[in-house]
Amino acid sequence: MQKFYLENMYLKVTINQQGAELASILSKENGNEYLWNADEKYWKRSAPVLFPIVGSLKDSNFVVDGTNYPMSQHGFARDLDFKMIKQPDGKKIIFRLEYDEDTKNVYPYRFALEVEYNLDGYKLTTTWRVFNLDDKEIHFQIGGHPAFMCPLKKNEKQTDYFLNFDTDKDLKYGLLNDKGLLEYEGNILANDGGLVKIDEHMFDKDALIFEGSQANRVELCKPDGMAYVSVIFEAPLFGLWSPAGKGAPFICIEPWYGRADKDSFSGDITEREYDNKLAVGETFEASYVIEIGN
Repeated sequence: MQKFYLENMYLKVTINQQGAELASILSKENGNEYLWNADEKYWKRSAPVLFPIVGSLKDSNFVVDGTNYPMSQHGFARDLDFKMIKQPDGKKIIFRLEYDEDTKNVYPYRFALEVEYNLDGYKLTTTWRVFNLDDKEIHFQIGGHPAFMCPLKKNEKQTDYFLNFDTDKDLKYGLLNDKGLLEYEGNILANDGGLVKIDEHMFDKDALIFEGSQANRVELCKPDGMAYVSVIFEAPLFGLWSPAGKGAPFICIEPWYGRADKDSFSGDITEREYDNKLAVGETFEASYVIEIGN
């Protein structure tokens, strides 16, 4: 698998060609690795790009113009090789994926997806661009799934760490059922002035799904309360996840423009909640920032 690199005096970033997926965010100052290493013992990915769906579909398929199209969780982009189309310097790189006959068999639209990474100081900005190359309106979802080391050191416990939000309000979240569909809504994450202690049972029922733009900055904090990773976004919802019951040493902070279907959902692709529609010739663009602390 071909790898690409961005680097400055603070960080070295590695990106895989497959999925245009972040594979490493390494501090050159303290030697800490901040991104999960995709060890299959816990999870074989580090930060996949979720496209053209986020989460799971009702009955594992969606309907376009009366035709059913099967698709597995989080879509196909994470498993395909992107083409690196531009690297003007060592701090910015752009990858591109375009439709082909194979993608049209599962997603009947002509599209292009670009993923851009821009490294500036301690900040890494991910920008997504979706292009409608079709002669009709297209529909899609997109999201990030970066997994960050938690704890940072082997002699520490994840339950010594905290989550921090840019709000002092309690947060409402939904949970997935055993089919990966949203069913259990209205749960409350008690927020003590922004800090939430990580509990060993926090992810027993899979991901926590926060809708309604309840926060735009989520941080992982060390036992002393200092943030070492911040994820900043304007997405309408986000997820938090770590594999249930495995003691995995990472937590995902996931900005989303889409989510899994509700278990009660019935309809075609245009009726899915958080559907993003794009007119002929138009471009969708969104981004989020990973900021590294010490």
